[in-house]
Amino acid sequence: WQTSPVRAVCERAAGVGRTTQSARRLFSPAFWNISSASTTLSGGEAQRIKLATHLARPADAHTLFLLDEPTTGLHFGDIQKLLNVLDLLVEKGHSVVVVEHNLDLIRNADWVIDIGPGGGRHGGRVVAAGPPSVIKQSLDSETGKFL
Repeated sequence: WQTSPVRAVCERAAGVGRTTQSARRLFSPAFWNISSASTTLSGGEAQRIKLATHLARPADAHTLFLLDEPTTGLHFGDIQKLLNVLDLLVEKGHSVVVVEHNLDLIRNADWVIDIGPGGGRHGGRVVAAGPPSVIKQSLDSETGKFL
């Protein structure tokens, strides 16, 4: 996987047509080069390739998706595409947990767990939890100040 071109990974995972179609839901064509080596992908890009291959497969059992900063490096238009795909996964009965700092993604979440109040030794406790509207009203939440 690590040294294969993205095209080969997609072909092995689910077939070119379905995977490429699913991948287009997650990437703007201008930013995605299907012949790129997978070692050149960012963590977020690699996560989106995995999502595309999952979307191309026939529906199967409930899946828990854990995503770490999937918006990193994305164009604003692609963030909306990612949100659409995450909504589709939830509609299909899957669960999605995202570690993210992008406010657009946070605003669209069903539930937010805000950990802080700061980073490192100044954080590590839950300062607010609930829908974004609750986080926005929390006096302890740094995230809420920006929602």
